[in-house]
Amino acid sequence: MFEQFWASSVDILWGLPLVMFILFTGIYFSVISRLTPFSGFLHALQLLRGRDDQHDAPGELSHFRALTVALSGTIGMGNIAGVAIAINMGGAGAIFWMWMAGLFGMVIKFFTCTLACLYRKKDEDNIEQGGPMYFIEQGLGPRFKPMAVVFAGAGMIGCMPLFQINQLSSLLQTELSLEPLMTGIMAASFIGIILIGGVKRVGNVTAYIVPIMFLLYVISSLIVIAINWQSIPSIFLSIFTAAFGQEAIVGGATGLVFKEVLVTGIKRAIFSNEAGVGTEALAHGTAKTREPVREGLVAMLGPFFDTHIVCTCTALVILSSGLSAETSGILLTANAFNHSLPGIGNLIVYLVFGLFALSTMLTYTYYSLKCARYLFGKKSNTLFLGFYLIVIAISALWTQDTIINIIDCMFALMIFPTLMTTLILSQRVVKEMQRYFDKVSVSSVKKPPVA
Repeated sequence: MFEQFWASSVDILWGLPLVMFILFTGIYFSVISRLTPFSGFLHALQLLRGRDDQHDAPGELSHFRALTVALSGTIGMGNIAGVAIAINMGGAGAIFWMWMAGLFGMVIKFFTCTLACLYRKKDEDNIEQGGPMYFIEQGLGPRFKPMAVVFAGAGMIGCMPLFQINQLSSLLQTELSLEPLMTGIMAASFIGIILIGGVKRVGNVTAYIVPIMFLLYVISSLIVIAINWQSIPSIFLSIFTAAFGQEAIVGGATGLVFKEVLVTGIKRAIFSNEAGVGTEALAHGTAKTREPVREGLVAMLGPFFDTHIVCTCTALVILSSGLSAETSGILLTANAFNHSLPGIGNLIVYLVFGLFALSTMLTYTYYSLKCARYLFGKKSNTLFLGFYLIVIAISALWTQDTIINIIDCMFALMIFPTLMTTLILSQRVVKEMQRYFDKVSVSSVKKPPVA
């Protein structure tokens, strides 16, 4: 009954209306911004170098560390297991819609993360906090606080790293015969030790882990892709043709197939890059800056690294391996690496997948605790952390489908208040964007046209 409840709930929440709502907001933000944020892509890369860091500005982390915290939450099991699940459920065509969602996700993140720094609120320790619940409350007033509460409540549950623990325990049980509960206990201990130091310690850890795991995974994937280079052109062709359900043109089932491929691709892309969910704003809201647009531009890099680079690498590794999708999740990706890189592939699986899982768990735990603190105050930290670590340990014993359905439901409940309020405040972002681009003269940035 527990599993059936969540399976039924995800079918209701993640229907075509929510997918179309996400696509509409991405298109709308692209139109009203006239794609100006994309012209600041190189400027965003320059900001990561710390040249314009404001050390006395409100916030806790530099632009670079805020991005690594966000990326440690998105570059993880969603890129590895999530892509495998997308291919298993929606075929190669789901990858095309992951790309489209990533493109719109860049614009969405620019808007949500600009708002996260534009509307911040001091906590009990007099530290500026940013995120959807804060820009909803500060930007729209007390009448909209119920939407902030809905986001924080769903975020408190949806940001539990259940999927990461579950996939890591599945891998270690298969490869090393390690009991799932033992994996859960070890992961909970690691998270508890790091989180004692707060978000600054999380930022310090992710600043080292994220670049290493990103480069290691991309280079390893490119080696596999190079080995199977002859199949790459046909794979790209199948991704584009299957995206629109071409195989179902005869028989009248095209609409159904297209819908399933579209929903699967968008859902797994959101699970991977979290654009519009609001979690990205929780990380970028900690940036030390007096210019909210700067952090919006930096945040825009997230889906590019996450979806267009890492997810594409995973998809090409799986599809070029020629393996059937009899398995799903992390085991399918692991088998694909092992097929092309026997022996060495095992080392990649253990090292990279372990780093992905642990870094994501770390960031997700910070997100969840931040939502809990918004709802219950600082006094709830110790009690909630204890409960949280227990749930993490036992989540290794749950089924993959149940955990995915729980997280998908919570993400859907987070998306609605985040995007709805961002739509309402979107013109405020456009004005801030125009002010910033007019103020800063950067050769790589074109000034936006006057609306």
